[in-house]
Amino acid sequence: MPERIFREMIQAKFNERKSVCVGLDADSDKIPEAIKKGEDLGMARFNFAIVNATSDLVCAYKPNIAFYESLGAFGIVSLKATVGYIKTVAPDVLIIGDMKRADIGNTNLGYIKAAFEYFGFDAITVHPYLGREALQPFLDQKDKGIFVLCRTSNKGAKEFQDLKVVVGDRYIPLYQYVAHRVAADWNQNNNCGLVVGATYPEELAQVRAVVGDDMPILVPAIGAQGGDLEKTIKAGKKNMIINASRSIIFASSGSDFAEAARRETLKLHEAINGYSTKGGENNGEK
Repeated sequence: MPERIFREMIQAKFNERKSVCVGLDADSDKIPEAIKKGEDLGMARFNFAIVNATSDLVCAYKPNIAFYESLGAFGIVSLKATVGYIKTVAPDVLIIGDMKRADIGNTNLGYIKAAFEYFGFDAITVHPYLGREALQPFLDQKDKGIFVLCRTSNKGAKEFQDLKVVVGDRYIPLYQYVAHRVAADWNQNNNCGLVVGATYPEELAQVRAVVGDDMPILVPAIGAQGGDLEKTIKAGKKNMIINASRSIIFASSGSDFAEAARRETLKLHEAINGYSTKGGENNGEK
């Protein structure tokens, strides 16, 4: 199997004007009854159908590990099967493990083995609270993508992320300082990205101004969480991985769920490129 290098894979997708990331948040309670068959791989089969219907339109899939861990061994097996299936039928599509991991350096080695060796993700989400020293084992994974939480999409994000910190003779919000540190100091292997929610387009624009145009930004909260796509495109400009989960994978609760997922994915793909062209930029070029 060809070596999967995160930066090369995502740049190829941006060049193809593909920015949609489908969140495989396969909540077992919402999977259509038509595909459930007791304690087997119903969740995996649901994911397989979504992948079959959408893989030509997307740059990435992002399974949130919480939906799989909550089911114990059955969920873990389903997730591993899903990753293997994507690599088989859509080998050029990135797989981002939404794990939000971080701990002391030694413990992180276990997270790395789980994410990149056991599951086989191409990228992972991490939180920055423990600092670069603790996260260095992640940053050292030269061929893998490391997406650092910066400005999250939840309503309570302001509690800490808007706190002002002193940088030289200025006061700036903590999330901007995180963006600065990642771009200026953590990205020595050119494998870092940031996570900024679509629910905060003004903050997204500020983060883009801090990190420049080249750094990938993973943007959740389009769709069910209410993020505004046009404002997101204007704010983030280019090199964005725009994620939608529930609005795509649960677009229908019937036997046509895969067809409905494709329609929603195509709609989002076309809207992104429409707004990008209107604004004079796209994810591949100016």
